[in-house]
Amino acid sequence: MSISVSLKDLLDAGVHFGHQTKRWNPRSKPYVFDHRQGISIIDLTKTHAALEKACAFLEDTIANGGNVLFVGTKRQAKDIVREAATSLNMPFCVDRWLGGTLTNFETVKRSIAKYKKYQQMETSGELAKLPSKEESAIKREMTRMNRNFSGIVDMGDMPSAMFIVDVNHEEIAVAEGARCGIPTLALVDTNSDPSLVKYPIPGNDDAVKSIRIIVDAIIAAVQSGLAQRDTRRASRGQADIKTAASAIAATAAAAAPEAVAPKAE
Repeated sequence: MSISVSLKDLLDAGVHFGHQTKRWNPRSKPYVFDHRQGISIIDLTKTHAALEKACAFLEDTIANGGNVLFVGTKRQAKDIVREAATSLNMPFCVDRWLGGTLTNFETVKRSIAKYKKYQQMETSGELAKLPSKEESAIKREMTRMNRNFSGIVDMGDMPSAMFIVDVNHEEIAVAEGARCGIPTLALVDTNSDPSLVKYPIPGNDDAVKSIRIIVDAIIAAVQSGLAQRDTRRASRGQADIKTAASAIAATAAAAAPEAVAPKAE
């Protein structure tokens, strides 16, 4: 897909600023334009191309009925990631990645079911009827569960893809995604290994403006995919209606009594 973000937009957002050269990861070399005054400078032409490729994949995935799990627990990213995922009705993790979220998903699903049960008890007033000690214990557990599951409480199955901000900070999520065969898109700085994810987007993963411009492009890709999905569903619905109408008409014609010709006198 063609993205609306230009090279100048990326430049203005500071996406080209990498880490200090003493912290750079040699595997990020293909995406580094130069080292200046002790700072690695990212090649924005490669960032733009990688972003287009990642967005095209994500758009197609969403259009085909998939979903994407947003992950960004670092301070600079969490509000942006939460806002993006919520606006798209997609699952997210912004507080703490719970080990086993993907590799032990069935256990996590059971814990989420338990959390939902507690929520129903609280809503119905059943929780307040329990002894105060038991009620307090359940509320403490609910607080912990809310921190761990709030963004994935409605994720009924494994995600079709993941979008991650800072693969170093989210190394456990990256490893679990790779182990489960989930395609991962990620904003990858010069201190990280881009080969860890399928769709690396080289760029500054520390500045808020840089994170936001990349996330906005991801949002646009998901919205486009959702629009395509709705169009396809509407087209299938119309086709199903026509097929059903034809079948009804054919059945009615077959069931109708044949006209009897008059006898000659």
